Amino acid sequence: MKITNIHQAKSTLSALIEAVIAGEEVIISKAGKPVAKLVPYNPDKVDRIPGMWRGKVQMSEDFDEALPPEMLKMFAGEEE
Repeated sequence: MKITNIHQAKSTLSALIEAVIAGEEVIISKAGKPVAKLVPYNPDKVDRIPGMWRGKVQMSEDFDEALPPEMLKMFAGEEE
């Protein structure tokens, strides 16, 4: 993993991009704190078509019913 500050990143952008292409992770920091991560561009493999999952996904009839009180307590961290 390579860590660089914004000033260095401006000066060496081409080299940083080559490092990313080679599989290296590049973190850009500002005032010593990470603020950005350079990653390879990876376009979606499949076009997203509205309705493409229609008929393939089903939800149970009680999907939007209230959860039982004991489960709500567990989500709230009140009970294990």
